[in-house]
Amino acid sequence: MNSFTRGKWLALLCLLPFAVFFIIFQIAPLAWVMINSVQSESGWGLANFSKIFASKFYRQAIQFSLEISFWSSVFGILIAILGSYSLRNVDSRLRDFVNAFANMTSNFAGVPLAFAFIILLGFNGAITMMLKQSGLIEDFSIYSKTGVIILYTYFQIPLGVLLLYPAFDALREDWRESSALLGASSWQYWWHIGLPVMTPALLGTFVILLANALGAYATVYALTTGNFNVMTIRIAGLVAGDISLDPNLASALAVILVGLMTLVTVVHQWLLKRSYHVSR
Repeated sequence: MNSFTRGKWLALLCLLPFAVFFIIFQIAPLAWVMINSVQSESGWGLANFSKIFASKFYRQAIQFSLEISFWSSVFGILIAILGSYSLRNVDSRLRDFVNAFANMTSNFAGVPLAFAFIILLGFNGAITMMLKQSGLIEDFSIYSKTGVIILYTYFQIPLGVLLLYPAFDALREDWRESSALLGASSWQYWWHIGLPVMTPALLGTFVILLANALGAYATVYALTTGNFNVMTIRIAGLVAGDISLDPNLASALAVILVGLMTLVTVVHQWLLKRSYHVSR
């Protein structure tokens, strides 16, 4: 056995723990969910999916999940783009502080985040009362869909900054200088050079933010005590609820959620390939 063959087998052996972990904690649960999604009281079939799409209540959960995830991802990535670009042009000590702060706040979610927003933007929150007294708002509610979008956008921004900040390293300063020497404006530089180069990172970040919002559970549950109609709340209620316990229906909802994430990923890959061919 030559050294190349030994190195190949050694690499496979090192990969074995990861493969076992991946199968046990990723493939096996997904397979279990998919099998249970086609089981119901009437036997095998698509009865659970038919029940979901025939129910206005579950269709609303899907709609709310998509709307909240999309808009929070859009607002989050727009703010993250401005923040990441600004960080490239500030003092290194401030840049390091903001990066460390973004790293910390990207993990600030769940119950503590919901509690903080209730204190600040609840019905009697500090910021809510201040804005009402100044006449800027009248009937804002953090427990509404708009409030949940604001909450989701908050924890999307630090993650977007952490993902996009290194992507700006792909833009070389001499490209800007060359385009300026050729008479291009700042807008033309970003449209013809900056955005095409940044497109893969922007699309990848947007997909990650979308998946992050689609799968969020603890924050919205703590904020609304499980009364807001999104897919993750409905899945948890069907698995651990005292009134409506139906794990098979929950599995069907989970499969739909996985399908939505898969669709987003497929579209992302298609857009990446298209942008690559266009740039060439």
